[in-house]
Amino acid sequence: MVEILSQAEIEALLSSLSTEESPAENTDPEPVNLATPVYGGLSSGSATRRTLSYEPYDFRRPDKFSKDQLRTMQMLHETFARLLSSSLSAFLRVSTHVDLVSVEQIPYDEYMRSLTNSIITVFNMAPLAGQAILEMEFSVVLSMIDRLLGGPGNMTKSSTVLTDIEKQLTFSIIEKAFRDLKTAWEGVAQFTPRRERMETQSQFIQIVPPNDTVVSILFEVKVGEVRGALSLCIPYLLLKPITSKLSAQRWFPTNANNGKGVHAIALAQRLKSTKVTCICRLGTTEITVRELLELRPGDTLTLERKALEEVDLLIGGHAKFSGKPGTSGRKVAMHINRMVEGDTD
Repeated sequence: MVEILSQAEIEALLSSLSTEESPAENTDPEPVNLATPVYGGLSSGSATRRTLSYEPYDFRRPDKFSKDQLRTMQMLHETFARLLSSSLSAFLRVSTHVDLVSVEQIPYDEYMRSLTNSIITVFNMAPLAGQAILEMEFSVVLSMIDRLLGGPGNMTKSSTVLTDIEKQLTFSIIEKAFRDLKTAWEGVAQFTPRRERMETQSQFIQIVPPNDTVVSILFEVKVGEVRGALSLCIPYLLLKPITSKLSAQRWFPTNANNGKGVHAIALAQRLKSTKVTCICRLGTTEITVRELLELRPGDTLTLERKALEEVDLLIGGHAKFSGKPGTSGRKVAMHINRMVEGDTD
């Protein structure tokens, strides 16, 4: 039966431990296995003492997301970075690169302390309850605005106050980021990001209590020669309803099924109703540039095709069908006789 140590026995045990850890000893102190039950003031496993393996745990920063869930969010936002790179490159007419740097869970106040001289956009992700943050460094936003206004992208500003025109241009950049964020998350959750307000001072932003856990996703943005940071802050409470979906095993099969099912049917329906341009090529000929410039109404060109030969129907610049030209009522028409084998010019 386990004995309860008296106060004198506890003090004697602590005194012996202090003696073993004394620097006067030349030999290394023998580790005490605190997990082994103590009987009568002695360790029952004293003959085979060993050091315990442990992991440090900070109770002020409890982990809310597993490593698997963080890996899934990393994959999601790598996709977001690729989509945003393409969108901004087309929108700004300059090579733009967005690279994912890190995905980590930290307290909200630590994330806010890391923000300096940034444009902070608070948005919701309906139907998910709560708010999130999209942050972009001021220098990157100014470079984008300068590009949109026809400049070289090296615009500088002494203050962080945006004019009405600059605000509207910033809103258009943010909306493109929201659209790509929605697309990147479609395989896990369906939501629509909507901007609520925009600030340039972080002390005016408070979406969750300071000690609440958030996911901080950091990106590096390169617009031409200008580099800067872009980040997302998503609180744990906002993602809590969908944490079960943030696993690679659940995510990949969902995407595969969607690609073979609903999306394939929708694509087929859209292709059926897609309009294509058809060109009936009556014939070809070669003329000089001078002859082209001297053409006038009433002039006649001799074509290489004979009058009774079939003409080609071009789709996408390639001959797909052959037939005879004619009329249908008062409209010019073509009667298709056969399909052309291969592509001919």
